[in-house]
Amino acid sequence: MTIAASESASGPKSPKPEVTLSADEARRIALRAQGLLGAPDRRAGVRGVLRHLGAVQLDTISVLARSHELIPYARLGAVGRAAVESAYWTETHAFEYWSHAASVLPIEEWPYFAFRRRAYRARPHWYHELPDGAYETVVKRLREDGPLTATELGGAKNGGPWWDWSAAKVAVERALMYGEVVCVERRGWKRVYDLAERAVPDVLRHDDLDDTECLRRLVGLAGQALGVGTRADIADYHRLKAEQVDAVIADSGLVPVTVAGWDKAAWADPEALAAPVRGRHRTTLLSPFDSLIWDRARTERIFGFTHRLEAYVPKPKRIHGYFAMPLLSGGRLLGRVDPAREGKTLVARQVSLEGPKAVAPMARALLEAAGWVGCDSVRIERVDHPELAAALTAAVS
Repeated sequence: MTIAASESASGPKSPKPEVTLSADEARRIALRAQGLLGAPDRRAGVRGVLRHLGAVQLDTISVLARSHELIPYARLGAVGRAAVESAYWTETHAFEYWSHAASVLPIEEWPYFAFRRRAYRARPHWYHELPDGAYETVVKRLREDGPLTATELGGAKNGGPWWDWSAAKVAVERALMYGEVVCVERRGWKRVYDLAERAVPDVLRHDDLDDTECLRRLVGLAGQALGVGTRADIADYHRLKAEQVDAVIADSGLVPVTVAGWDKAAWADPEALAAPVRGRHRTTLLSPFDSLIWDRARTERIFGFTHRLEAYVPKPKRIHGYFAMPLLSGGRLLGRVDPAREGKTLVARQVSLEGPKAVAPMARALLEAAGWVGCDSVRIERVDHPELAAALTAAVS
């Protein structure tokens, strides 16, 4: 890391630090910011992971476990799966809202999503029509009988495709976007809704902050969670617009930096720059929705690793498998595996390795993941480098 003072053409001014990071320094800062380098904060547990990351993405796919379970697992190890759910949803610790995508968010950030709630309320139209009185009926029912699922409110679907929602489902989702209703937990993957007036602490339940203050906070939080990132990286974290980032980044607390090999301007968390980056690297399998790698362009830039979720790619066109999970070890992405479960066996349907050095870390990660989900054996089905298959099979036996 180098720091240089700049001068204007008219003469010297107050020193303005200009920080230059090597690509390796940027990679290590990013890993530490994401909780994957250094000692894990086990005392803070799952709640600490959520606060540290600022957002944990949700997704319907469940292979080893659902993505919001895999995120704390990657950072803490074999934390109890029931404990993960409890940590998110008890004692009004978190709420679910639209951030990077549908995400679990720390409850203290509720006021800073006022800008998004206002934007939803101001939308001139919706994709779903809503019969007169349906919205009011749902709110009244939640007030009297909540918390309830959409099914309990009158049915989630009309019987057509998955987007063919019932009036009750349209109404309660609209109330969720407006902030009048909150998802307080997931029950069998169904959202459980309750009124915000019951689910959000009074001190937080307001839309008093203007858009600028909301955006400044979210840009700053994104920069802290990323450690260092470009404007596009920072915008993507909470799905902000580029112009929204531009409007507040100078006052966000982040500092401009130059990263060797990056062709775009970047900003960093000053606390990340101030502290030496050291500690143990985590060896683990990552959910494709992990915030370390959810941005494909950033993952390629930082790790030189191209990753694409292929769950929605036709099977004949898949390269690495349905839910390929990248292998993180030694601060590098060394391969990936498409896992499945058959009874008490974790099946590695397809393993892709970056070379012989990846065999031992992949075996370690597979065995740890198997134990976490209650499997007592691992079976290797296919390896992209056949000459490594025997060594990997022996290592997990």
